[in-house]
Amino acid sequence: MNLKEITDLIKLVNKSSLIELKIKDGDFEISMRTEKHGLSKSEEPAPAYVAPAAPAPAPVQMTPVAAPVTIPSETLSDSTPAATTEEAATRSDYLEIRSPMVGTFYRSSSPDKPPYIKVGDSIQQGSVVCIIEAMKLFNEIESEITGRIAKVMVEDATPVEYDQVLFLVER
Repeated sequence: MNLKEITDLIKLVNKSSLIELKIKDGDFEISMRTEKHGLSKSEEPAPAYVAPAAPAPAPVQMTPVAAPVTIPSETLSDSTPAATTEEAATRSDYLEIRSPMVGTFYRSSSPDKPPYIKVGDSIQQGSVVCIIEAMKLFNEIESEITGRIAKVMVEDATPVEYDQVLFLVER
């Protein structure tokens, strides 16, 4: 990397919500770490290290699920799967934790570690619930709500899309 690319990278990281980035390419290695804990734009310190530019993760969005529509069983046709109405009934009182980015979903920090959360665990706002790997960066996903995990909607180590439901949370 030349000086201009490094300078552009520093500016990009300062404008993003990223705290730490690292780049390693052969013998070349650069890392950046910022301290952005409640500081105003003018008070933010210059980064101490540099690393790869990646899009900042979007905030995790929790949205209440709409109440299910009750359909009399005699009106269900053979082409309407029963699981659809059962799933709607199961999700009526839950909030959803959705993926803020495209990437690979991991329930734990490494294969030999226990998952961050399991069904039945209580979570608080700010609790880490999973990791999503995007562009070789591991992004910890934090809950924006307090509740109890009712269901894990994604298998470990599988790809997820932006805004895909990861967990159902009881209020």
